[in-house]
Amino acid sequence: MLPVALDDDSYIGRVTAVTGSRSPSPQAIRVLRALAADPTRWRYGYDLTTEVHLKSGSLYPILIRLADRDLLETSWELGPPGRPPRHLYRLTPTGREYVAALDVARVERSVPRRRLGLSGA
Repeated sequence: MLPVALDDDSYIGRVTAVTGSRSPSPQAIRVLRALAADPTRWRYGYDLTTEVHLKSGSLYPILIRLADRDLLETSWELGPPGRPPRHLYRLTPTGREYVAALDVARVERSVPRRRLGLSGA
């Protein structure tokens, strides 16, 4: 079979969109739960790193992804003169609902289910 040449429009049309429907990582869940402890309070990234025991190279990409999914609200706080502004984070109402749904799903998974097995006859 001969290779088929695709123009830019045909090629782009073949690429599927990333929907962001993957389950969150355990690290992202830790961040969400830390923020959910006081959902209306603005939090600094540094405070979250110490609470959830993640290095900044892991935490900040998680915060960016959560903000891109509208689960977090972000803001800048101006520091004292000579200091850079600091980024602040808190859950959005959608983020609070998402964490509540995670907790419900966790409880449902932890309910013991009767194992179905074959009985020896």
